[in-house]
This record gives sequence, C-alpha cells and structure tokens, in this order.
Amino acid sequence: MWEERFQTSEYVFGTEPVAFLKAHAHHLKAGQTALSVAEGEGRNAVYMAQLGLEVTTLEFAPSAIAKAQALAKARNVTLDTREVDVLAYDFPETYEVVTGLFIQFMGPEPRRALFKNMAKALKPGGLMMLHGFTPQQLEFSSGGPPFAENMYTDVGLRGLFPGWEVLECREYIGELAAGEGHSGQAALIDFIARKPA
Repeated sequence: MWEERFQTSEYVFGTEPVAFLKAHAHHLKAGQTALSVAEGEGRNAVYMAQLGLEVTTLEFAPSAIAKAQALAKARNVTLDTREVDVLAYDFPETYEVVTGLFIQFMGPEPRRALFKNMAKALKPGGLMMLHGFTPQQLEFSSGGPPFAENMYTDVGLRGLFPGWEVLECREYIGELAAGEGHSGQAALIDFIARKPA
C-alpha cells in the first residue's frame, strides 16, 4: 500500500518537516545521532541532517527511500537510509534521538512492540520524540487512518514509557499543511521524553 502511495513524482507529504520538529528544534544538537522510524519521503530526516545531526532512517517503501535520497542530495546533506519492515526489525544500534512522526499504521499491540524496540534503540539519557493524531482526528479530514485505536492519547503514551522524564505531552488542535497527505485542521499530540540514565 505505502509503496503504491509513494510512487509519484510529487512528495505526498511535502518536503518541509512537521511543525513539531521545528517547534522543538532546541532539543536537536549538531553531532547527535538520530534514528527516524518509518521516515517516508525524507522531509523530517533531511531537516535533522540540516541541523547537523547524523541521521539514520528506517522505511519499508523503496520509492519513498529514493525520494528521501533525492531530497537529501538537493539539500546537500546525507542520510543513512535502510529499507526495512520496522515491525520486524531488530534495532541493533543505539542513538541519542529517536523520532516517530505520524507512524500510525498499526494498532495497540504492534505499537507497543515497536515502541519497546524504539526505546531499546535509544541511549540512556536520549530523547524519544513522537508526534501524531489523537482519536479526535476522526472528526477531521486532514489525514490519518480511520481507526481510533491507531491514534495516540496522553495517558497511552505516558503508559508506554514508565519511569521516563516526560518533557512534553500535549494534545491540541492544529493546522497541517504537508502536501496532499496532511492538509487542514487536525487533532494532534506532541510527546517528548528522556530515557532514564
């Protein structure tokens, strides 16, 4: 499904990063290692690379990876792109920042397993940065899956990272302007937490 969706000359979600990353760029430092999970067409990873981070991406769709590499080249940065199924990936390395931005293609149980692996891939003291839709998104037509169980809640995200220092966990209504894929008013949530040292 995703490979078919990304097989177009246009960037489905545009080439600019999610507003969440820009708003929290003060957490991103040049020289940090970062892992972007289910990166898609590269807009968020390229932005982090432009800030001086060493970015590895995980993505299933070859056409999306090709676009990410093209965008990185156009912006004069490099990405370590890996074609993997994130739900079956071993996550062998560790990073200082791990991001999951609009990765809401799965229900609660696969999400629990994926987030556990993402947490494993984070160095002690590192930051987990998650951003996506809340169940209220079903009231809007700006993108996302039609399944409430795929969405995030404040309580749900906090519960997946017990003992972590939660720096931000905020639900709000915002505006999306990210290509044809995400456009219009949306029910969003920002989550940033530090892994215990």
